[in-house]
Amino acid sequence: MLIAVSVMVAFNGIFLSVNGLFMLVAPATWYGSVPGVSDTGFFNQHFIRDIGIIQLFLGVAFGIGMIRPERRIGLWAVATLWLSAHAVFHLWEVAVGICSPSVIPRDFPAVTLPAIIGIALTLWAIRQSGADGAASA
Repeated sequence: MLIAVSVMVAFNGIFLSVNGLFMLVAPATWYGSVPGVSDTGFFNQHFIRDIGIIQLFLGVAFGIGMIRPERRIGLWAVATLWLSAHAVFHLWEVAVGICSPSVIPRDFPAVTLPAIIGIALTLWAIRQSGADGAASA
């Protein structure tokens, strides 16, 4: 189980951090190279960098949570809350007809998967915390 947790933390931590740095350092390149992004509106350097800061912070939260177990639940839960809201927003756009259903599989790896991983990791951390508490009682 620890290997699976480590792989999921590595995915979220590295993917989110690298994506955030890419957005901060080269917003125009990011905008033009990520599939579907240019379909969502005009290039806005400020907005892309704002979201890049968020992505970087989320990635760092997963990394810190791995090495600081006493902070894990809070860091992962907050990061997962944002990731989940982002994924639900993408699904809402499809539900109300802003985007076609074809965007769901396109967006899945970068939008929905990190949220699902965050949910799994947060639930695991909560269970671990309960198990650790029961073992020390």
